[in-house]
Amino acid sequence: MLTCDHPFPLDQYDDRVKEHLRFTGFYHASQIGIVQCQKALVNALVERWHPNTHTFHLPIGECAVTLEDMAMILGLPTDGLPVTGITMSNFETLEAECLHQFEIAPRKSNYRGSGIKLTWLRDLKERLQLTDENNIQSIGQYSWGSACLAHLYRALCRASRFDCKEIDDPLTLLLVWAWIRLPYLAPVPREPRSFPLANM
Repeated sequence: MLTCDHPFPLDQYDDRVKEHLRFTGFYHASQIGIVQCQKALVNALVERWHPNTHTFHLPIGECAVTLEDMAMILGLPTDGLPVTGITMSNFETLEAECLHQFEIAPRKSNYRGSGIKLTWLRDLKERLQLTDENNIQSIGQYSWGSACLAHLYRALCRASRFDCKEIDDPLTLLLVWAWIRLPYLAPVPREPRSFPLANM
């Protein structure tokens, strides 16, 4: 049985941040609350995931989460520049990148494996101010929906290995996709469908 990482609760944004979120295409995604993880459903989907084809093999046939699903469920942009970069897998490289980006570096206690703990990034976010208009404008030029979908595929491929015991985000995308495609499994929505669909 896989365990699921849970996202942090929503923060409240001031008007200036909301304006930047709308401009960059992240506003709708920022309004999505926490979706309670359905471990049994996630495990059933992972068991039916085939890493070679990036599809679920169900009794009714093969199916996959698509870019259109991505755009409708989370509301992230799916056109624009690709989100690419080097994979940083050691302490020294991450430390140098943090110094370059944030002018501050995390301590070794702020690392988990080859990544930085989200608590450090959240604390950093409280102290930083978004003031560089050029960087804010460039954010909206990227296909964040494609990156999120690729991350989901990678998480499913990793979780389908026999030695993996957990799966990370974006579980909201996976669960809402399953509830749309298999509506008899879905919880009863509190409100009529709205955009993005994960807000139901």
